[in-house]
Amino acid sequence: MDKKFKSFRVATEGATTDGRTITRAWLSQMAKNYNPATFGARVNMEHIRGIYPDSAFKSYGDVVALEAKEIDGKMALFATIDPTPELVAMNQNRQKVYTSIECDPDFAGTGEAYLTGLAVTDNPASLGTSMLQFSASVGGASPLMARKTNKNCLFTNAIEFALEEEGTQAVSMLESVKNIFSKKAEKENLQFADIQQALEAIAEQTAENNDGFRTMASRIDELKNEMAELREFKSKIENEPAHFSGQRDKATGGAVSLETDC
Repeated sequence: MDKKFKSFRVATEGATTDGRTITRAWLSQMAKNYNPATFGARVNMEHIRGIYPDSAFKSYGDVVALEAKEIDGKMALFATIDPTPELVAMNQNRQKVYTSIECDPDFAGTGEAYLTGLAVTDNPASLGTSMLQFSASVGGASPLMARKTNKNCLFTNAIEFALEEEGTQAVSMLESVKNIFSKKAEKENLQFADIQQALEAIAEQTAENNDGFRTMASRIDELKNEMAELREFKSKIENEPAHFSGQRDKATGGAVSLETDC
């Protein structure tokens, strides 16, 4: 059995069948005595056992375990089955969603009840109280008589069931939690990447600005030096005495007389 399915209720104490009432003792005995190695109960359709493997009335799985549990003051019988893929598909498609057990109240002369089969059906009325009581009232003419393994075998009222894999909910919840943290981690990684890119851009811009600031500071120092030199030169010019007035000095020599030789 690759997949394990949860057990489901197949019979309840007090349910009527063909005029007989399912007793607490029968349910407890079926749960206690069931052993697939001794006699394995197979899952069939409509309590009909086909002889061909490709028939619609072939077997659809096996009952692997039974458990009797008290529910709301009444004993109930729960079955765990190993279904075929066809039965799983049918149940998922809402086909054959009712079960009816086959019970032998005196199995192999032991005086105790035993589960001999489990049927699936689409029509609960076909295995409902009225049909089962009618079948009992007509005795050998019952349309269900031919489907029984022996005349003492009884069929129970059809009960709705659903195949549900074990651990489905837990796995789903675990996956949900994983997805939440995965998405959160992915989001945080994206945010971290964005922050990292932003910081790298800021650092790059800062480095460029620092280079610009250093160049500007160096140029400012050069201009300061040039201004200082210019002020120093200007101060020298202003404080130096003037040596040239722009006019010729007056002549200081005596009168000159010209003598002529007459």
